[in-house]
Amino acid sequence: MIVAIEAFSSADDWSEACAERLAHALGEGLSANNKALFAGAGGSTPSPIYRRLAQADLDWSRVAVTLVDERHVPESSPDSNARLMRETLLAGKAAAARFIPLHHAAVTVDRAAALAARALQGEGPLDAVLLGMGEDGHICSMFPGSPTLKTLLTTALEPAVFGVPPGRDGMAPPQERISLNIPYLARARRVVLALTGAKKRAVFEAEAAGDPAVQPIAALIASGAPLEVLWTE
Repeated sequence: MIVAIEAFSSADDWSEACAERLAHALGEGLSANNKALFAGAGGSTPSPIYRRLAQADLDWSRVAVTLVDERHVPESSPDSNARLMRETLLAGKAAAARFIPLHHAAVTVDRAAALAARALQGEGPLDAVLLGMGEDGHICSMFPGSPTLKTLLTTALEPAVFGVPPGRDGMAPPQERISLNIPYLARARRVVLALTGAKKRAVFEAEAAGDPAVQPIAALIASGAPLEVLWTE
């Protein structure tokens, strides 16, 4: 399957387009089910998108918000994706949304993943997903060489949340993480992959042609996820 890359001439146009598509999917979920579920990425790329999405004219009180992955650190940590989301998305109109964290304190990473899965169980499929991608081609916490990678990419599984151990011999990730799996993304109403810069575009194009068994981007495409790739320099 070939996935087209939509290019935008400015960062403002790019972030606005990403936010509009996510808001539209959430609106469809609200209309169909009287509720909606959003999952978003951490890192620096999503911040301008989250700020625009937070102003969307939605009934945010009926929207639940979670993360596609999280570091196993407290929200007070500067490495916390939950902290980023609270500061950028869960503000303005979107402050009325209900946040479902992936991290839980005082438990192992696998127990935290189990608690997150339980909290998400009654929420239904994802309506809107915002993904980023690392320069190594990882999405969520699906890192090349990770012991959990093949499990996270297995499409035969049900949507699930997994603990991810730190990488070995200096490989990523440097700390424990919690991640949704590919089936969670595949069953979403809309998945937006937001990319910036020439290097990440080249990485995406190479990864898209790769092996779905070991390369997350290829696995995401092969899963049939409703993927849209939006890029700006």
